[in-house]
Amino acid sequence: MPVFVPARVVGALTEAMSGLPRQFWWLWTSTLINKLGAFVVTFLALYLTTERGYSASYAGLVASLFGLGSAVASLVAGVLSDRIGRRPTLVAAQLGTALFTAVLGFTDGQVAIAVVAFLVGFCNNATRPATSAIIADIVPAEDRVRAFALNYWAINIGFGLSAAAAGLIATHGYLTLFLLDALSTVVCAVVIFVRIPETRPDTPAVTADGPKARPTIGLAAVFRDARFMAVVVLNLLLALVAQQGSTTLAVDMGRSGITATQYGLVIGLNGLLIVVLQIPVTRWMEGRDRTALLVASALFIGWGFGLTALAGSSAWFYAFTVAVWTLGEILNAPTMMGLVAELSPAEARGRYQGVYSLSWSLASFLGPAAGGVLLERAGSGVMWGACAVLGTVAAGGYVLLGRRPGAALAKSDVVGTGKGTVGTGPGTVRVVPAETAEPERAATGG
Repeated sequence: MPVFVPARVVGALTEAMSGLPRQFWWLWTSTLINKLGAFVVTFLALYLTTERGYSASYAGLVASLFGLGSAVASLVAGVLSDRIGRRPTLVAAQLGTALFTAVLGFTDGQVAIAVVAFLVGFCNNATRPATSAIIADIVPAEDRVRAFALNYWAINIGFGLSAAAAGLIATHGYLTLFLLDALSTVVCAVVIFVRIPETRPDTPAVTADGPKARPTIGLAAVFRDARFMAVVVLNLLLALVAQQGSTTLAVDMGRSGITATQYGLVIGLNGLLIVVLQIPVTRWMEGRDRTALLVASALFIGWGFGLTALAGSSAWFYAFTVAVWTLGEILNAPTMMGLVAELSPAEARGRYQGVYSLSWSLASFLGPAAGGVLLERAGSGVMWGACAVLGTVAAGGYVLLGRRPGAALAKSDVVGTGKGTVGTGPGTVRVVPAETAEPERAATGG
């Protein structure tokens, strides 16, 4: 039976996907393939406790070590992306992920599993700085927010389908999950190796005195970039809140009498809403003030989790809170990635993306432990109230950064879908890092 799709929907998708480089779509395809087979991370805790018989505390330790590996990889992979190139870093990280994922399926013993889980986390997250740097390299400035939104869309499509399929595949043995995950990652690496050329900029800077080699920007210089680090710190606050969605939220819902089936349906709403709403919401974001978008996203995320304190034993109310903070994610992800790309000098994009990724990795390492302790010792009300406070603090930080002259959050023409829209609000200015001012001005029509 044929399926009829409204013409408006087809038109919106066509407009959202048009005008991007072919290399971006190969990268998008590889991301989708990778996430379609991303079974292990989702089911690792369940595998360790039910299949291997380890304690919940040990499973939590393994999850923390996975996060620690991710945090280390953020910086290492960022530096490598700038030094040896985006493509070799990404391919090596994917092959490493495939290798250690397969090894993890055969590994026994608490120490051995913990070590391999750390290596899986390291290699898995080493792909993020390189991927983000490639998008920033090949996509014009005015299309970057749209490109990051589409990449985020692919991640969630793949994650949603893989989570649904993994439960069925696990009935044939968890080893099948590990091997299929490894296979999909190898396919992803092959697509990158065959279809995406090296994108690292290596052209000299043009000055009044002629071509001049660009100065090397070390990792220490990134940490001294005050406006960029302010953005990273604010993102860390929101990431700590967002991490509660896959850890503390499940514990609290279980204590409230929510069944595993109900929890699966409620948390699955997160991925479903992202798949359905990411493209139309991104189109709505065209030309909107970036500071306002980030403030709104922080409040939606913080207070969405904060409202959980009122849910009681109602699965419907939990679903409502998930919808609120998911909307915050949809607003935040492409806006923040576009901002980070704009603040990153072309020759140091890997390092900047690595430090930004570090905020998420640290949150994945610290967030579950902190949330669990707070829930256990202070109770549900304090736990979710703290999330609302962190979201409010982050929103206030975005307001302060947006008000500063030449601020990092000033509205720029990167928010849009190729139309070069520019903010019209008072104090609206365009910020371009000095090292990349000329190339960006040429790309956006100045």
